[in-house]
Amino acid sequence: MQLPLMATVKQHFSNVRVEDIAAAMENQLRRTGLASAIAPGARIAVATGSRGIANIAAIVRTLVDHIRQAGGRPFILPAMGSHGGASTEGQKQVLASYGITEESMGVPVEATMEVVQVGELNDATPVLLNKLAKEADGIVLVNRIKPHTSFRGPFESGLMKMLTIGLGSHKGASLAHSKGAQGIARLIPAWGKTIIDRMPVIMGIAIVENACDDTARIVALRPDEIESREPGLLEEARLAMPRLLVQGIDLLIVEEMGKDISGTGMDTNVIGRMQLPGIKEPETPGIARIVVLDLTRRTHGNASGLGLADIITRRLFDKIDLKSTYANVFTTTYLNRAYIPVIMETDREAIGAALDVLRLPDSTRARIVRIKNTLSLERIQVSQSLLDECRSHPQVEQVGPLRPLDFAGDGALIRLGG
Repeated sequence: MQLPLMATVKQHFSNVRVEDIAAAMENQLRRTGLASAIAPGARIAVATGSRGIANIAAIVRTLVDHIRQAGGRPFILPAMGSHGGASTEGQKQVLASYGITEESMGVPVEATMEVVQVGELNDATPVLLNKLAKEADGIVLVNRIKPHTSFRGPFESGLMKMLTIGLGSHKGASLAHSKGAQGIARLIPAWGKTIIDRMPVIMGIAIVENACDDTARIVALRPDEIESREPGLLEEARLAMPRLLVQGIDLLIVEEMGKDISGTGMDTNVIGRMQLPGIKEPETPGIARIVVLDLTRRTHGNASGLGLADIITRRLFDKIDLKSTYANVFTTTYLNRAYIPVIMETDREAIGAALDVLRLPDSTRARIVRIKNTLSLERIQVSQSLLDECRSHPQVEQVGPLRPLDFAGDGALIRLGG
């Protein structure tokens, strides 16, 4: 199987970023008057835990310092549904991998999977909340606003979802996902509003990132602003997110996937695959086959989203922690996203197999795109047949010559930039 020559190109996206995280946080917290909402000695739950958020440790540290200066007693509360194997220790370990520990934050990290019912929706669905959040004197949410990988609505990944699935812990997340992808979109606003109305939510820290996976904007929202302003921030995030600027791809080579990259290992908004009943498949970028070569270290073996790939390597398969992966997909009910794709022994064999099943008349003319992961899309590689389209695109620039894919002696693809 002859492989096409590949060239490195740079996709140009907006690089607006927050230069001083601590200063931006302090400015937002003063503007919204967080200190005035904290009584002396009040126990404040700082709820956080979504994966892969840039500068999350600095954001949370600035927040807890501000709360302490205001006289409050903050503690970190994992708000991540069933992630971390749906266990308290697992969720603490996930936070630690993001640099959020008792030592780095200077405050306790407390976790429990126990929930309490704090309300009921019109359809009799119980509204559940993490017990530690219920018992706190105040709750501050910290989360990134971004398009979700499984459903569409005015509230996707963000503060309202954290109130529903994140602070619902394993039971709440399981209940929410039992409604199906379309049901979740309807459930989140009602569930989140119930908690805001009945519980001591005092602030939400909304983070919007640019296409280069960096902090573009930090917005502190009072509880009465969360419902009205989050949809606008979601649209801002949607416009800013990275994407593949070439269309009609025969083969996408993904060097790594993982929960630290996306909730589905690979962002469905990037690869154009949802694979969920009742959810329309995206029309772009139009990818025929996907090969994934490895799992990230920070995913801790959680390979949720693996079923979105067509072919994987033995190396990736050997790193899968089935317990962690299955805990995740059992919660979401999207079992097909944990299905095991075809396994090939090496990177070279995986790529060759994908090209073989495409049945192209000339494999050297295959339209191939190679990326590190679905977060790192600024520098990618494209095959020779895509190069003319890239050169004519105003946001794409060729920055490297055409050359063969470089494999080591064991068949491993030499990584981008390494």
